[in-house]
Amino acid sequence: MERLAGKAVLLTGGANGMGEMHVRRLVAEGARVLFTDVNVEAGQALAESVGERGIFAQQDVSQEADWVRIVELAVAELGGIDVLINNAGIHSFGSLEEENVERLRQVLDVNVAGTWLGIQKVAPIMRADGGGSIINLSSMAGYVGMPHYTVYSSSKWAVRGITKCAASELGADNIRVNAILPGAIDQTGMFNSAEAEAAMERLSTSTPLARVGERDEVSSLVVFLASDESAFITGADHLIDGGNSLS
Repeated sequence: MERLAGKAVLLTGGANGMGEMHVRRLVAEGARVLFTDVNVEAGQALAESVGERGIFAQQDVSQEADWVRIVELAVAELGGIDVLINNAGIHSFGSLEEENVERLRQVLDVNVAGTWLGIQKVAPIMRADGGGSIINLSSMAGYVGMPHYTVYSSSKWAVRGITKCAASELGADNIRVNAILPGAIDQTGMFNSAEAEAAMERLSTSTPLARVGERDEVSSLVVFLASDESAFITGADHLIDGGNSLS
């Protein structure tokens, strides 16, 4: 049985990493998906790969005009928006001294303003249609303090705050808003090839489940929150980190 049959989904940052897997799983579960990214080549290739249920469009989530255009496109192509997945984001790793205010603003523009704009532009569509599900990708780094993550963590803590405020504000409209907080997940592009193996080994040994996560495991949580199975869940932090945040 297709758990998302008939659902119209708008997903950002869908061309690579976790976003790519989310697109594949959503389509496999019966959803029609308009996914966006700044990487046009990868996005178009993925759309061809998943078939007619997947539509790609270029978008910079930090730009309000792009959001207006994409929401209009989603309504035209999908007939509405049942699910919004704010997945687009950029990573930053560096000490307080190494980071700079320009990088901070760049990360906040994409990770925070991009999420906020998505909710703002999509909420009226969902309200008119009787409700919907909004899923924001935060991070374990938005739940615990971590060295060398002041910039990235600031953005992901903010995503959690936006999630809870929006859930409170939009609940009366039957719009659910939840956050997913992944820990170390393999094949996401967070670590470059030179450091990936050592980083993954280090993270595996510090995680109670003694391994890093798989992209498909996060996608399973995305599917659940997008489906009617989670109809009474809103404003929640959904950690998926193998227990790493326990320490």
